[in-house]
Amino acid sequence: MESTRKWAADLLEQAEASGDARVADWLLIRSPVPIVCIFIMYMSMVVIGPRWMQNRKPFQLNWVLVVYNGFQVALSSYMFYEFLVSAYLSGYSLTCQPVDFSMNPLSLRMASVSWWYFFSKIIDLADTAFFILRKKNNQMTFLHIYHHGTMVFNWWLGAKYAPGGQSFFCALLNSFVHICMYSYYMLSAFGPWIQPYLWWKRYLTQLQLVQFVLIVIHSFVGLYNECDFPPILLYIVGTYCCTLIVLFGNFYVKSYIKQLTMAKTQLSDHEKTQ
Repeated sequence: MESTRKWAADLLEQAEASGDARVADWLLIRSPVPIVCIFIMYMSMVVIGPRWMQNRKPFQLNWVLVVYNGFQVALSSYMFYEFLVSAYLSGYSLTCQPVDFSMNPLSLRMASVSWWYFFSKIIDLADTAFFILRKKNNQMTFLHIYHHGTMVFNWWLGAKYAPGGQSFFCALLNSFVHICMYSYYMLSAFGPWIQPYLWWKRYLTQLQLVQFVLIVIHSFVGLYNECDFPPILLYIVGTYCCTLIVLFGNFYVKSYIKQLTMAKTQLSDHEKTQ
């Protein structure tokens, strides 16, 4: 037991001492302990929340959701702009971009937006809380919980060890996707009257799938080029996005392709009976 404690203490000390020295003292960056605690609280909410709401009426949070999703659109727009401008002004390469660990203003600007992107993944956990409070338990799928829970860890690693460089592409694309996604959620919160105008929901999933494919390609291009960027992070991002392609692809097939096939079959059967 004592040796296990010493090993854990040494591992924690190494984690706290490693990483980009420029961001070491930024909120939630130095130690993995706060992120682990946040993850434990999130998973506890996932388990306990639906049980707590079981005998309660769902909360009507329409205007709260309008404000929350509007904030997410604004934050995602800010991050997209910062990633795009910082990368462009720095002359970033799409095929191989090392991290600039200097105190150059543009490098610090990229590090800053990388931190905001990481922190936004903690804010995103509120999505699950709103599902619980509204008793939308059918939307708390494995895909939803897996994606939200793991992104916090993934981007803590990114913000701590590589705030910029090759990882900018993933965050840039995802920020754009989130602008579209949270815009949809914001509009849908206005009520049933707007639903006929939200016909483009299925295209959000298509956009997400395209995003993951591009990130996988970008990650493995960096590995192929032997880019001066932590290869373990490229492996993590590439492999992680492969799992998301499988999960989101499965969701798309079940939600749209199978439903469309069933609708066509029912229509054909109905026409035969006429």
